[in-house]
Amino acid sequence: MIQPTAIPDTPFSQPTDALDSFSPRLLDWFAENGRHDLPWQQHQTDTPNPYVVWLSEVMLQQTQVTTVLPYFARFMESFPSVQDLATAEWDTVAEHWAGLGYYARARNLHKGAKQLAEIIDETGDFPQTLAGWEAISGVGPSTAGAIMAMGLHKYGVICDGNVKRVLTRWAAIEGDITRSATTKTLWALAERLTPVDDSGRFAQAMMDMGATLCTRSKPACLLCPLQEDCLAHAQGRETDYPVKAKKQPKPSKFSDALLIENENGEILWLQRPDNGIWGGLWSLPLQFVEKVDGKANNKATGKTTANKSAMSDDKSSSLASGVRSHEKVYETEFTTGEQIVHEWLIKNKLVAKSVSNTLLDDAPIKHSLTHFHWYLTPRKLPIKATQITELNEKLVAAEIDFKWLTEQTAQDSLGLPRAMIKILE
Repeated sequence: MIQPTAIPDTPFSQPTDALDSFSPRLLDWFAENGRHDLPWQQHQTDTPNPYVVWLSEVMLQQTQVTTVLPYFARFMESFPSVQDLATAEWDTVAEHWAGLGYYARARNLHKGAKQLAEIIDETGDFPQTLAGWEAISGVGPSTAGAIMAMGLHKYGVICDGNVKRVLTRWAAIEGDITRSATTKTLWALAERLTPVDDSGRFAQAMMDMGATLCTRSKPACLLCPLQEDCLAHAQGRETDYPVKAKKQPKPSKFSDALLIENENGEILWLQRPDNGIWGGLWSLPLQFVEKVDGKANNKATGKTTANKSAMSDDKSSSLASGVRSHEKVYETEFTTGEQIVHEWLIKNKLVAKSVSNTLLDDAPIKHSLTHFHWYLTPRKLPIKATQITELNEKLVAAEIDFKWLTEQTAQDSLGLPRAMIKILE
């Protein structure tokens, strides 16, 4: 087994020759085995384009390459320059992003494009420093380092999720990667290993290593150019790294998704506020259901749960049996538009019914987000023209953005979160 020696003034341990040879070995492997045909890669060009690197880095946060590829292609077709993205309407950007998830990225991307366009107007070029990129909305240290290294061919260091996995295994870093002390250690190691003169190719090689060889569950150690001095491999503990505190079980919340339909077969859609879940996207009105020990306990108390008579029929009590809801998760997500719809339904004593009479009526659609599981049950409610007029007037008075569209038109023209697509399907 390799016995590492401590490196003075650094919080990690590895032999000096291993540290010095890390970059050459990795770059040799990348030259022969790395990915060289991704549309945003800039390591083979003499005139790099920071726009495509920035765009791809934002899209690739917590998302796999195969998922990003068609979205990236569509963005580049519609917004070939940062100025095109900056001047685009938010609804258009949201529609292009719909289904990619983590929607705060899209809001930051649009805001960042406006910031970059202003900088280019003032200076004639993209930001040329790490601090300049970190000042752009949604750009953190690793993304800024990637843009510097790959998008500008300057010195830049990355330390994203893939890199952290490679480094914690190679150096057997035992600290919890969610802790600031461990983050500091990983950045120090990344900076020590990154070559000053070729940080762009090195960044791409590290990404490829984490994505193709040093994967989460089944690392291909026999193919790895770093295996001879990888401490986790030497100990047979590859999957013990990175160390991360055990996650608490995700809380759950329950909602009825209301398909309020007019006489033309059009459905009511509400645009969600910029902040919060699905910010700026379009959604069916949602009415929250409180679940206790797998049974419905609907309350008409305030704005966090919907009145039983305004939400669903008696069948709702069987939703996700055995799962308890956590109202604190969503009490701030009951939007103003949904509150207006909720109060209007109560006033008119309208009850949304099951979409069909099949045995699957009470099987909710489970949609998992970063911090909770969301159980959504579609409920249909046809209403008359006079009722539509009254509801429209209330929404207009509150300055709520809404539209009446058929299911297909909504899918074709609105930015819908994936959960809404699931409901329509």
